[in-house]
Amino acid sequence: MIPGTRLGPYEIVAPIGAGGMGEVYKARDTRLDRAVAVKILPDHFAQNAQFKVRFEREAKTISQLSHPNICTLYDVGENYLVMELLEGESLADRLSKGPLPLNDVLKYGAQTRTGRRGSAFSNRRRAGVRLARPLIVVGRDAQRPRPGRPLS
Repeated sequence: MIPGTRLGPYEIVAPIGAGGMGEVYKARDTRLDRAVAVKILPDHFAQNAQFKVRFEREAKTISQLSHPNICTLYDVGENYLVMELLEGESLADRLSKGPLPLNDVLKYGAQTRTGRRGSAFSNRRRAGVRLARPLIVVGRDAQRPRPGRPLS
């Protein structure tokens, strides 16, 4: 997808990454004038009923989660999800620069654990639903309050 492409009110700005179930782009919400992340189900998956069901199940699962260490789902469109954009570098990119200091390992590990515990609770409520492998973003303050969300 090229910058400037529109998906409803969302204008693609730049690619962020890709995984097993989709491609993620930084985009601008033209209605609310904010940066968002848009995950797009590629065409070859969108044509497959099984992948389409998995993508829709992912959207439903994410919509039930509310945790400071898990991004918020804002919107769902035809073959795309719109989520909170988390700024920072991926853990993989950070590790490519060398080993992490022990304090960072402990801090990121604790943040990841609390986010996974939040998703695990949701998964127990809806048997058979699993979240995709998470993209871990480092270098942000995961303990900061988000708008409309108290710290737990």
